[in-house]
Amino acid sequence: MPQPEKALTPDASPQEWFGAELRYWRKRKHGLRAAQLGPMVQVSPSVISKIEKGSYRCRHELADRLDDVLETGGVLVRAWGMVFGDADKKRPDADNGSFTPLEGTIQVHEGRILGRDPSASRPRSLDVDRRQFFVTGSLAVIAPGELANLVAPASPPDLPRVISFREIEQLHYAANALHVADNKHGGGGLVSIMASRSMEWAVRLLSVRCPQRLQASFLSAIARLGIVVGASHFDAYAHDDARVAFKVASECATEAGDWHLRAKTYSFLARQAIWIGDPDTGLTYADTGLVRAERLTATERAMLHSARARAFGKLHDVPGTLTAVGQADDAFANSDPANDPPWMAYYDRAQHAGDTAHALYDIAMHMRQDPGQARRRFADAVAGHDGTQWNRSRAISCTKLASLTMAKGDPAEAVQIGHRALDDVGLLTSRRAADDLRELGRHAAQHRTLQPAVELRHRIKGILQT
Repeated sequence: MPQPEKALTPDASPQEWFGAELRYWRKRKHGLRAAQLGPMVQVSPSVISKIEKGSYRCRHELADRLDDVLETGGVLVRAWGMVFGDADKKRPDADNGSFTPLEGTIQVHEGRILGRDPSASRPRSLDVDRRQFFVTGSLAVIAPGELANLVAPASPPDLPRVISFREIEQLHYAANALHVADNKHGGGGLVSIMASRSMEWAVRLLSVRCPQRLQASFLSAIARLGIVVGASHFDAYAHDDARVAFKVASECATEAGDWHLRAKTYSFLARQAIWIGDPDTGLTYADTGLVRAERLTATERAMLHSARARAFGKLHDVPGTLTAVGQADDAFANSDPANDPPWMAYYDRAQHAGDTAHALYDIAMHMRQDPGQARRRFADAVAGHDGTQWNRSRAISCTKLASLTMAKGDPAEAVQIGHRALDDVGLLTSRRAADDLRELGRHAAQHRTLQPAVELRHRIKGILQT
């Protein structure tokens, strides 16, 4: 009988985080054992086990084979670039795979983050001769796909020789700009590209020498950007990219000793896990974020307790949901914006109402609980998220309110609420908002004899098709 596998500690080091990513994909791929996966990628089972435990340095070509076999879409190669960079090519002991700490330009807390070279070289082949383009000067002879290659950077931008306040300010600027764009437009399309390129730049900066006095600020800035990028990818359903960004954020926040950003990261990890159908893991992430809760502000504690409530709601645990909602409400009652970091300003009364309403929604829909509380909170969230900067938040709360009313209240009223939600959703590239629309359409389908509900379904279908 196979022995149970040793629990991993992905937050202990970047190598162990990489190992945890490998185990996640190994188990996801038909529940493979290490003894089965090893021969499929031409290594022994013990190599797989050691990589997962963080005691063996995975080579780039092995990460590439693992991506192919496990069908990850390139997740492990990207993670390899963040953790190992091209250090394997430079180290004399690269072939034996044994793990020794990477030498960085700066040693901080055993060098877990700073001083790593996160860039895995990716050769780019241009299908279009740039010089020929300059000669012809015409776009007519160039296919769109080739033109995309032509305008893509031929090489990544040069890194600074040393981290300064300028790079830290740029990271903050990128995080703030992406946060605004993501909330207004959703995480897809151009916002997704902006997020990916910003994160790539930030991770490459980790290999640059950073003065001691700037290290905490620098790592916190990358953590902040990682949270925003991860949230954007989450909204676009690029879940693996989101997980990588959140993990980078948690590592940087921990290294910087920034308990506030650490809590924020675990809040998003919890929400993502809950959304993709793993509320148990989501609950664990939320509880991890609440470690040393006395170091957090009341608003941050409310944020994490509302994540716990959403996990209990998905688990259909009525007492757990109601208790966690009560804890979130108690914490938020003591909220003082003056004590919060600037990036927590989003968690206002409207956000708190919407987050806790989602938890109450699940037990109202599936456990025959009174829908009144959830409806009131969703209505408060919609009213409070006024303005174009909150398009997505307002659309999601409004859509959920329409679904709840359609299923548990007056369908005619639900139709009116649903049309208001569609006015916002039509402006978004949010996969989450689109899924909520599909759910509303299913509830509206239960009222086939009500013509306004039929018309709402037709409008939903049209928006989803576009």
